[in-house]
Amino acid sequence: MKIRKANIENDGKLITNVYLYENKKEEYTMVAIPDIEWSTVIPYVEDRTKRSMRLAKSLEKHVEPQVAIQLTSKIMQWVYEM
Repeated sequence: MKIRKANIENDGKLITNVYLYENKKEEYTMVAIPDIEWSTVIPYVEDRTKRSMRLAKSLEKHVEPQVAIQLTSKIMQWVYEM
């Protein structure tokens, strides 16, 4: 489990911790952001563009669109670093 700092403001509240768990055996990464009560699973085989769009759409249900784009960008970077 890795913890990354997003430090992005959404409606006056700071979104800080993003938790990343990589399961190499089952080939997926789980991402959770407790500050906005959001999580998702990212399979290794999912297309990069499709993955980015899916994350942004899912995040937009919990945060403002611009914040969703910023979070998606950071999450994608962290997942590829793993």
